[in-house]
Amino acid sequence: MTASPTLPKFRQHLILAVLMFSQLVIWLDNTILSVALETLADPVSGLGASPAELQWATGAYTLVFATLMFTAGALGDSFGHRTVLTTGMVIFAGASIWAAYASDPSQLIAARAAMGIGAALIMPANFAILLWTFTGPARATAITISSTAAGVGMAAGPVLAGLLLGQFWWGSAFLVNVPVAVLALAGIAMLVPNFRSPTVRPLDPAGMLLSISGLAALAYGLIRAGQVVNWSRPDVWAPIGAGLALLVAFALVELRIKAPSFDPRLLAQRVFGGGNAAMALLFFSVAAITFYNAFYLQGALGFSPMKAGLANVSTAVGAVVGAPLGARLVRRWSLRPVAVPALTVAALSMGAVGLLGLQTPLVWIEIMLLVQGLSVGMMMPVTGALISILPLERAGAGSAVTHTARQTGSVIGIAVGGTIMSIVYRRAIEPSLSDVPEQVQDQARVSAEQARHVATAIHRPTLAQAADNAFIHAMHVGAGWIMLIALFGAAVLAFALRPVGKPTGLAQEPADGRGGSRFATEATPHSGADNQPAHESTDVGNR
Repeated sequence: MTASPTLPKFRQHLILAVLMFSQLVIWLDNTILSVALETLADPVSGLGASPAELQWATGAYTLVFATLMFTAGALGDSFGHRTVLTTGMVIFAGASIWAAYASDPSQLIAARAAMGIGAALIMPANFAILLWTFTGPARATAITISSTAAGVGMAAGPVLAGLLLGQFWWGSAFLVNVPVAVLALAGIAMLVPNFRSPTVRPLDPAGMLLSISGLAALAYGLIRAGQVVNWSRPDVWAPIGAGLALLVAFALVELRIKAPSFDPRLLAQRVFGGGNAAMALLFFSVAAITFYNAFYLQGALGFSPMKAGLANVSTAVGAVVGAPLGARLVRRWSLRPVAVPALTVAALSMGAVGLLGLQTPLVWIEIMLLVQGLSVGMMMPVTGALISILPLERAGAGSAVTHTARQTGSVIGIAVGGTIMSIVYRRAIEPSLSDVPEQVQDQARVSAEQARHVATAIHRPTLAQAADNAFIHAMHVGAGWIMLIALFGAAVLAFALRPVGKPTGLAQEPADGRGGSRFATEATPHSGADNQPAHESTDVGNR
């Protein structure tokens, strides 16, 4: 199918439900893993994974997810988005079974990387099918409704994780993905047409290889920096330098290709490039602060998985409320006066983690998490604005640019956030190890989780208390840096959406107000046969 058909509204609604269910499996997995991290670090009930191994268990998934999405988008444009979506769901379900029965951290990391392949196939195809199914104001409404799948997954994931980890072994947290994937596959087969672009574009193996190797090397160097004392070691600076060089080479290669899978020219546009940069910085901050939160609730405060899961529900509630609230405010005031303050509040709420301690009342933690979820949810119209200005025939590859930027931010956020925590924790715990037997000192330096087990084994409760205090200090330092990075993202967004000149030749907002939104009609994308990027809209921040 090479043209967007006019589908009956009832079938459109059913397709939207299937697409939301397909997204749900990804959001469920992300939130379930955040609750399971503490269990996976436990040498007895989990795999005894170190912080670096947990960073890779999270980062391997996000790394593959980020770097394969632009290739997956091109595959969908060429061979059909339903075909790619179905393949992604099958891979995701199979890799989830592998992760559930992993016998050591290395196997878990490999399985998580395979899950990233599935997720990379799912997301661009999912959004491309949505763009092909809906047109006009209904498209903006569908994007907003679709984004609520993230909130549902964020709400259900922690609770499911708490139930499963409380009753079964840690692997059950991954098996929950399988029935969701099976139901999604049934809906896809029955309802979704196999939309595809009329222009079949070649695959981009050179770009794929350069992007994966570049991000992997950069992430490895950043994570390795948190494990060693001396950063002048070749195994720290060499991978970081190589990663940056490979990413530069990737951009140069993509610029020389006639029909690139990942088009860097799109990022040169002020609105599209600046908006994606701001979203990448937001997801950087969200990934890092979520990594901290998992160890704070279950490790430092001693919450059970179920209690930690319930505590995280407030974040999901905020996101579910924030997404439609943000869309409604954008229709009234335009994008800039809504999104920039929302990102600023999100940054400040992440900085507020620096005020949490071992005696902080749960109600204050819940308020902070609620504000975080609400402000991040209100940022979702930015995603809608970026996706809506893409040419339809580049829907898969173009939307993959947006998702790749977000996931790349997450990869680096996990690496940098975890590295800051490891470095500061190790320095803070060192004075408390002088009278600890030498044979267990290295284990106590690895993480607060390991130090607590050492303290129990040698009957040294003061060591466990010192580990808690060292972790809290590390979390405070990390939260300060995360806040500054997110505030920089708010500044970037304010610049990207600044008013410039008068809008000309742009589509007008429908007068009936039936679900249309301003960011859905900001620009009319160029859709000529040459497949050049859409013209930059200067109207997003004008009204």
